[in-house]
Amino acid sequence: MVKQAIQIFGRVKPTKKPASVYSVDNEEQIGAFLEFVVPRDLADGFVNNKRECYKFRFQKVFDQAVKQEEIFENIARPVADSILDGYNGTIFAYGQTGSGKTFTITGGAERYSDRGIIPRTLSYLYERISQGSSMVYTTHISYLEIYNEIGYDLLDSCHEASRLEDLPKVMIMEDPDQNIHLKNLSLQHSANEEEALNLLFLGDTNRMIAETPMNQASTRSHCIFTVHLCRREQGSATLRRSKLHLVDLAGSDRVSKTGLNGQLLTEAKYINLSLHYLEQVIIALSEKNRTHIPYRNSMLTSVLRDSLGGNCMTTMIATLAVEKRNLDESISTCRFAQRVALIKNEAILNEELDPTLVIARLKREVQSLKEELAMVTGEQKDDKLTVEEIQKLEELVKAFLDEPNPDVTLSLGPDMRKIQHCFSLLKMVIMGKQGQRGNSSGDKQESPAATVSEEVIQNSHHSTAEVNKLKEMLMQRNNEISILIKMLKNEKKRAQDAAAQLAYITNSQSPASQNALMLSTLPARDGNTEIFSADPGGPAIRYMKRGPQLSIEKQEAFETFMRDHEDHLTIEDNKKLLKQRATEARRLGEQLNEARERINELKKQLVMQRKQRAAHGVLGNPKEAKEEIDPVEENLCKHIEQEKKFYKTTIGRLKVLRTEIEHLQLLLERAKVKLQKDFQKWWSQEASSVQESELKATARCHTGLPRGSMQSSPPGNPGFWALSTTKLSSSSIPLTGDQQADADILAFVRARQSLFSRIGMSHQHQ
Repeated sequence: MVKQAIQIFGRVKPTKKPASVYSVDNEEQIGAFLEFVVPRDLADGFVNNKRECYKFRFQKVFDQAVKQEEIFENIARPVADSILDGYNGTIFAYGQTGSGKTFTITGGAERYSDRGIIPRTLSYLYERISQGSSMVYTTHISYLEIYNEIGYDLLDSCHEASRLEDLPKVMIMEDPDQNIHLKNLSLQHSANEEEALNLLFLGDTNRMIAETPMNQASTRSHCIFTVHLCRREQGSATLRRSKLHLVDLAGSDRVSKTGLNGQLLTEAKYINLSLHYLEQVIIALSEKNRTHIPYRNSMLTSVLRDSLGGNCMTTMIATLAVEKRNLDESISTCRFAQRVALIKNEAILNEELDPTLVIARLKREVQSLKEELAMVTGEQKDDKLTVEEIQKLEELVKAFLDEPNPDVTLSLGPDMRKIQHCFSLLKMVIMGKQGQRGNSSGDKQESPAATVSEEVIQNSHHSTAEVNKLKEMLMQRNNEISILIKMLKNEKKRAQDAAAQLAYITNSQSPASQNALMLSTLPARDGNTEIFSADPGGPAIRYMKRGPQLSIEKQEAFETFMRDHEDHLTIEDNKKLLKQRATEARRLGEQLNEARERINELKKQLVMQRKQRAAHGVLGNPKEAKEEIDPVEENLCKHIEQEKKFYKTTIGRLKVLRTEIEHLQLLLERAKVKLQKDFQKWWSQEASSVQESELKATARCHTGLPRGSMQSSPPGNPGFWALSTTKLSSSSIPLTGDQQADADILAFVRARQSLFSRIGMSHQHQ
């Protein structure tokens, strides 16, 4: 058991203007200090008792220039190591809205170096798992979102949800031992880093995000990304189960400062209420005399019960925005962190016996007790002994008779069938010996009992030999079949690897596939239709379906919208970087092939040199040929070792490039989804404005007819005929993409044209 306090770290968000209201001191031995200096305001009067200096202690404070990699190395890596050892761990970020919590936990979507704690921790865990050859690891992943005090499963694969309310709701269940269980929360198996990142991307697309006055992309819910790890040593009966919670809390909003209203105000109420309950739990845990901890007040505190004062190694990251207008919230966050540091957790090594082995042992005990009970009660079994059981009994009886020690016992268990069969075998042996004595005394007549016993023994030995022979043949055939199956599996795996490598090289070589990553697969997301990437070799799971093609006008509008979008430059930079990495990967692949060919050629030369040396040894003195060292052979061995080192180094670099390429493709996929959503929102607004203008024009025409306003215009008026006789094609009418709405728009346009045509005909008759 490891007893330690919750570790607290501070991170300062970068600001556009230099802030002189704070200072960081990381040189102290007992920890780091963060100090805020708040000058007194003259508006409060010359005499006031407000503090000017606020000083807080952390394990370490990360200033504005610190990169994501340093955050991972100092905070997340020690927790990940404890997870691999079998302890539970939690990392959560706390701070006001817009202070950088989501960027710290999840990361940014623009650059590969902006990866957060979650993707870096997944990469580190799977790297360590691949290195442990003596251990067997099993990983599962869950993703829970708490929105307005209701839990949702973000990784549910049985529902294609377009709204958050369509996802399955997660319920909290508690057993008699006060252990929390989450009903309807799915655990998705993840065999490698690629599958884990795909699950993270799927959950992030379903998160509730909205724009607030403090943050353009504010997460309006608490999200808990959990990695469940099961570790077992080969041949061992014990298991180690551990879990890692990576928590991204929603930011607190001061309503008087942000001016929220409507749905954002309701969300802010729930967020502030749940954070208030979290603070109540922290205060109760920091007080020594408190006997009741209010975990059940909110869903967030119920889920994090183990992380707060339980069986877990917990780390908190306090994110701080140091602008002058945010100083009050930053000081409040630091005070909360100081209270969290007073809580002590007791982390226990989660080790248990393998349930399958326990079940097998209990089944054997139950069978033994049933046999003992049957012997005591006198219950007899009706089925006959098998051939294997009879053979084993004969071997036991033979060993019992051949043993010279008189104290040896014959243990047969409580089965009366085995006991009776052994008695019959002993009787046949005794009758056989009596018949031999009768023959030796001169009695020529052979007793019938002895004849029968000899025949039975001979038949039994004959059947035993046949059974042994058949068993040997069966084992030989089983071994041959297993060898053939292994060979087929190996060949199949090689073929799949070759096909995957060929597809990867083909995709990286074709520039059209890189350019089509964003442009060629952008259909309209109309109705419930969704989008997926056209690249079949990409890393993202194809959870979405292809929608209908855009019309010509809508395609032109989308191209214009995309050129003016704020993420256009980022997308182009990522595409260029992806193309560079693909080119580099193709170059490394060519170097690998060349290195492999050079190694094979050197091996051939080495074999030829050894053959020539052996031939010279046969013709000359063999002992001298063995003792002397051939410089050519030694030089070839050195060259082979150098080529092997270069080959391994290139493979390592290629693996790193593959991970970076997959992450870049994931970033492009995210940017594409965001671009599509923004365009769809803009297009709907434009279509609704056009409809409103058309309705107003029609209303004006209808109100003007009875007053004779249209009669004042002669039939030959070009303005009137341009209005009444213009034919609008369906492609020139802005549509929304919804079938019902588009049908209503087209019906309205046709009705308007028929009305104008009737008015024009009446004027011509007059």
